[in-house]
Amino acid sequence: MALTGRTALLAALGSLPVGIWAPSWTGILAVNAPLAIACACDFALAAPVRRLRLTRSGDTSVRLGDTADVTLTITNPSRRLLRADVRDAWPPSSWQPGTEIAASRHETTVPAGERRRITTRLRPTRRGDRHADRVTVRSYGPLRLFSRQGTHTIPWSVRVLPAFTSRKHLPSKLARLRELDGRTNVLTRGEGTEFDSLREYVPGDDTRSIDWRATARQSTVAVRTWRPERDRHILLVLDTGRTSAGRVGDAPRLDASMDAALLLAALASRAGDRVDLLAYDRRVRALVQGRTARETLPSVVNAMASLEPELVETDARGLTATALRTAPRSSLIVLLTTLDTAPVEEGLLPVLPQLTRRHTVVVASVADPYIARMAAARGTTEAVYEAAAAAQAQSERSRTAEQLRRHGVTIVDATPDELAPALADAYLALKAAGRL
Repeated sequence: MALTGRTALLAALGSLPVGIWAPSWTGILAVNAPLAIACACDFALAAPVRRLRLTRSGDTSVRLGDTADVTLTITNPSRRLLRADVRDAWPPSSWQPGTEIAASRHETTVPAGERRRITTRLRPTRRGDRHADRVTVRSYGPLRLFSRQGTHTIPWSVRVLPAFTSRKHLPSKLARLRELDGRTNVLTRGEGTEFDSLREYVPGDDTRSIDWRATARQSTVAVRTWRPERDRHILLVLDTGRTSAGRVGDAPRLDASMDAALLLAALASRAGDRVDLLAYDRRVRALVQGRTARETLPSVVNAMASLEPELVETDARGLTATALRTAPRSSLIVLLTTLDTAPVEEGLLPVLPQLTRRHTVVVASVADPYIARMAAARGTTEAVYEAAAAAQAQSERSRTAEQLRRHGVTIVDATPDELAPALADAYLALKAAGRL
């Protein structure tokens, strides 16, 4: 039984008139007795809370930044009208800051023997699974003097998927892919490994592509053309160690890496290539293998939803060994990790030859745009010192990238907004060069 604000006020008014309203105990009883009777009747007419039947329905997944609607159905089996305030509690990250109270609280009326639906709209601010907490119902009588209150546990969860903001680049990359594959009127021939057709030699063609047998049968020099090979294997490797926890702008580096991996997965699966995903730091955090082209993107998105950076140093040897087991034959391995000097020189470089010996390797890294702004700053002593520090950081990063290039690694180093399209372009360039 809960004491409402109105009840407290009336009780206070009923207890004050000891020397004002009545000069004797008879007067006090005369004032308080009707109030007590009214409160008792109000409490008796409030619908019971524990007999209510509650069920949930609605969305079970949502992309980060979008909204999800979860419906709570309240059935009132009693013979009394339910007048209630309902609080549908969820974790704080289920809403934008400051909107939790308005979004989680509802006022409803349910006639006897009927049901009503109320909808809680979630707008999560973090990836992962959000689980519903308790539902608290406060049932009032007709005078709202007293109330009954109780809680119900109605399980429900909503999986918050990565935002995939780079999806806007997919149409242009698919158009470029169709050009490479010869499916448009604008035909761009690549140096792939699948023979396509013969055409007449033009200055600038690679002389190694001349078909001498065909040339001997005609009066012009014939050149073989090739198209990018399909059904290649691509392994996306997400480094979830401590360096992925560093924030660039409003989000961790891991989120930008995920966005780039999603665009590449969508593009490669449309190209007919097989895409797998491995997330690793000191152990496997997520693994997606053997999916069809239609299943690839949903499976990768779902696996990424619950990934969080781990504050541990990534085990480069374990990561390499796991990647080699996951990609037993020649593949494109895309490693989304850092270009910081210490982790690369002490961890990745010693084991890199094991990957490059059999696979084509791309290292994609998230660059901090603030460093570039610092490097361009001038005007004050503090700005000059910041510019010097930024220039040193950029120099070390460039030196690390050059060390990786000497091992035959393709480097993609870009800011969060540019990383996804830059990685997709690197993939298309490898296709065009016949390295896939």
